[in-house]
Amino acid sequence: MIGLSDALLVAQLGSAAVAATGTGAFNTFALLVLPMGTLFIVQSFVSQLFGKSDLAGARRYGWYGLIVAAKTQLLCMVATLLVPLALSLFSYAPEVRELMTRYMQVRLLCGGAAMGIEALASYYGGLGNTRLPMIASIFAMVLNVGFNWVLIRGHLGAPAMGVAGSALASTLATWIAFLALFAWFLRDGRRIGAGGAKLVMKEYVRMLRFGLPSGLNWFFEFFAFNVFINIVVAGLGTAALGAMMAVFNINGLSFMPAFGVASAGAILVGQSIGADRKDDVPRVLSLALRTAALWQGCVGAAYLLFPRVLIAPFAQGADAAAMMKVGVRMVMLSAAWQVFDAVAMTTAESLRAAGDTAWPLWARLALAWGLFCPGSYITVRLMHGTDVTAMLWVVAYMGLLALALWLRFRSGRWRNIALTSEPAFPE
Repeated sequence: MIGLSDALLVAQLGSAAVAATGTGAFNTFALLVLPMGTLFIVQSFVSQLFGKSDLAGARRYGWYGLIVAAKTQLLCMVATLLVPLALSLFSYAPEVRELMTRYMQVRLLCGGAAMGIEALASYYGGLGNTRLPMIASIFAMVLNVGFNWVLIRGHLGAPAMGVAGSALASTLATWIAFLALFAWFLRDGRRIGAGGAKLVMKEYVRMLRFGLPSGLNWFFEFFAFNVFINIVVAGLGTAALGAMMAVFNINGLSFMPAFGVASAGAILVGQSIGADRKDDVPRVLSLALRTAALWQGCVGAAYLLFPRVLIAPFAQGADAAAMMKVGVRMVMLSAAWQVFDAVAMTTAESLRAAGDTAWPLWARLALAWGLFCPGSYITVRLMHGTDVTAMLWVVAYMGLLALALWLRFRSGRWRNIALTSEPAFPE
């Protein structure tokens, strides 16, 4: 929602601003997706320990997640210096590159705060308390919209900062929301008498052992899409790039309820495994899958029926007509992968909750880098394909990924994985 808000509120500045903001947000997310995916494993550990009634052990994993977030912030500070060099390697229009550089350098300043929110959301989610992270996220989104209104066009005496203002708005909103959620986490620790929980290096290493494959799952997939956007789609022109980022922003918004259902399924899967009720897991996944597929199917129908309504907020400025034409076509084609996405995300989340993170990593590597990236580059850039060709590659990738992950779950290999070791401090 924060990335979508940024893109929508700079739309009046033209397609270059939309392309720079949307692609900049996507590029920033691509850099953060490795620690983010790693932090998702916190939920797996916490949910299984919750199922075992080991609440002190669960809280330690919340702290381990915050350590990963702190290290992420240090790496983001270094990355801000490398943004101009990295973007110079891609074929952006000069105006888009300049705006995107400003956007990404400011957005990276809140990388650690964003990962801190993810760490604590995974911790509370594993306990079954998904409401508190939701409140923190809504708080961040509301702050972001307000700061965007002030900083992009210059209201309340603030300077009109344009694209850089949208990045600063996101950074401020993220830090404030994280600090509020962290204060609540500390308060909870004092309330239950676990504020000074003793951390164990062996547990932290074990979390990374299972978490890094989960993070690499996300990283290599999003890096593949990053290459797809910055090399394959960027070569089709600014209008196509802006339209593609608008489509991904729209999809990012519509996909989140389904991902929430998939995450809820993963929480229940972890709690069932922790309580030694593995036979409940297929039923939980089936329920999550049917619910997510129903939502995504409705989303796909909306894409087919109302494409102009959905793309219109992004298609503004001098070349709005060109962006509208390409965007409508892309929105309609994106309907084809919605159910595939539901199958892939619910199955992947349940496998992650069981600790099965390595096999999905290899599946994504094979499909994304062995098929999707080279295939789309050859057919679009070398064989002069169109935006339709590019979109069909996304459909093919999502369909094959959904099939691979579903077959992995059906194999039952996840039943043999022991995620949590014995508690470090038995009662």
